[in-house]
Amino acid sequence: MQDAKRQEHSFWEKIESNKKVEPKDWMPDAYRKSVIRALLNHINSEVIGMLPEKNWVTRAPSLRRKAALLAKIQDEAGHGLYLYSSAETLGISRPEMIESLQSGQSQYLFVFNYPTLTWADVGAIGWLVDGGAIGQQVPLQRTSYGPYARAMTRICKEESFHQRLGYDIMITLAKGSNEQKQMAQDALNRWWWPTLMMFGLPDTRTAHNDPLMKWKIKPETNDNIRQRFIDQTVPQIDYLGLEYPDPEIKWNEGRQHYDFGKIDWDEFYSVYNGSGHCNRDRIQQHKSAHQEGNWVREAMRKYREKHE
Repeated sequence: MQDAKRQEHSFWEKIESNKKVEPKDWMPDAYRKSVIRALLNHINSEVIGMLPEKNWVTRAPSLRRKAALLAKIQDEAGHGLYLYSSAETLGISRPEMIESLQSGQSQYLFVFNYPTLTWADVGAIGWLVDGGAIGQQVPLQRTSYGPYARAMTRICKEESFHQRLGYDIMITLAKGSNEQKQMAQDALNRWWWPTLMMFGLPDTRTAHNDPLMKWKIKPETNDNIRQRFIDQTVPQIDYLGLEYPDPEIKWNEGRQHYDFGKIDWDEFYSVYNGSGHCNRDRIQQHKSAHQEGNWVREAMRKYREKHE
C-alpha cells in the first residue's frame, strides 16, 4: 500500500512540476489509456490525412508542385510512424492500432472526410488544415508523456513547411487570373468552417475537471487554440485579397481578438458520425492499401524468422 502511494505521489509530482512521464514510470491506468486514445486519434489523422491530396499528385500543375506534394504526403506517413512508435511504448501493438482505425473503435479528424474538388483545395488544406494542426500540435510539445512530446518536435517543424507550401499555392492562385482567384476563394469558403470545427467542441470543462488537462496531456483548451488560429489567419486572408468566408469576422478592440460567426455544430456531428462525403471512402482506401501491402509485411516476417 505504501509503495502504491509513493508511486502515485511521484507521478503527480512530475505532472505538477512539468516533468515528463516516461514509459517505464508508474502511471495510473486511466492516464495510460487516455494517452493511447489521444495518440490513436493523432496517428489516424496523419495517416488518413494523406488521402484527400493523393489524387492531385498526378494532376499537379507543374513538376515542382508535384515533387512538393509528394514530399508533403511522405512527411505525413513519417508522422504516423513516429507516433506509432510513441504509442507502442504504452503497450499497444501496431496491428491493434490499425484494427482500431479500420473497425471504427478509434477516430481521426473529421475534416479529412471532405472532398478535394480542385487544385486550390490542396492549397487550402495546407494553409488552413495544416496551419490549424500546427496550432494544436505546438502545445503538444509540452504534453506530459515524454515520447509523445519528443515526437512532436520534428512533426511541428515539418507541418510548418506544409502550411507554407499551402499558402504559396493560394498566393499564386489569388494573384493569378480571375478564374484562379475565384478558385482560391471557393476553396477558402469550403474549408474555413470545417477547419474551425477541427479544433473541437467549445470548452465546457475546465482544467480542474477535464482529465486530459489535469494530467497535462492536453496543454490548451479548444477555444484558445481556435481563437489564436483565427487571429493569425485573418491577416493572411487580407494579404491574399480574398473575401472573408465569414461575414461576421471583425476586429474587437476590447477583446484584442477577431470576432467570428456561429459554427454549425450540427454539421460537425453529422460528418463525425459518418455522414460526410468521404467517410466510407477514406476507411475503404486504408483497408485496401493495408491489404495490398500485406505481401511486404509477410516477406519481412519470414526474413526475420530466417535470420533470428
